[in-house]
Amino acid sequence: MKTLIVSGGNIDILFLEDILKEKYDYIIAVDKGIEALHELNIKPNYIVGDFDSVNKKIIDIYRNENIPIQEHNPEKDYTDTELGIKLAISQKASKISLVGGIGTRLDHTLANIHILKHCLDNNIACEILDTYNKVYLINCNVQIEKSKAFGKYISLIPLTTEVSGITLRGFKYPLKDYTLTIGRSLGISNEIEDEYADIVLKEGILIVIESKD
Repeated sequence: MKTLIVSGGNIDILFLEDILKEKYDYIIAVDKGIEALHELNIKPNYIVGDFDSVNKKIIDIYRNENIPIQEHNPEKDYTDTELGIKLAISQKASKISLVGGIGTRLDHTLANIHILKHCLDNNIACEILDTYNKVYLINCNVQIEKSKAFGKYISLIPLTTEVSGITLRGFKYPLKDYTLTIGRSLGISNEIEDEYADIVLKEGILIVIESKD
């Protein structure tokens, strides 16, 4: 089940339209993300959120079309995006792409990166996408093909207190059996030089950001 979640952060409509050219088995609209889907005349399979900032007329349109809506009290223990991730996991998603997970609210953006751990714990590939960034978590070895990288720059940031045994091959700045700890910027703005680049690690969780200017 390849799942797209459209949340309420900053969304470039043309970028979302391009993302939607891929085939998704499931589309989940999270709160204000429903407005972006409505603009593109896309019907989601589920709508979830507290809808405190959503145009009520748009919600009513989809409610009248009998699309399942999970409406939550604004005073809740989880963000709307986390509720969307939990819903996708419950629907047996095999891969999740999240658009609208990056926005002006830095607290929400950081929380959304941390929320990706739910997917990692369930062995589900999950990525946050916007016009300039692709963000995901890894706790095992990964190979990136240069021609398919989202952008020129590859940055590695520890999510756990430390990530040990990091070896980078095929990068402009290689590493061998290195331990990266929180509070260091060593892993920022690397570049792929070979056709394939390998990220090897022994223990811990890395935030991987493929980005472009």
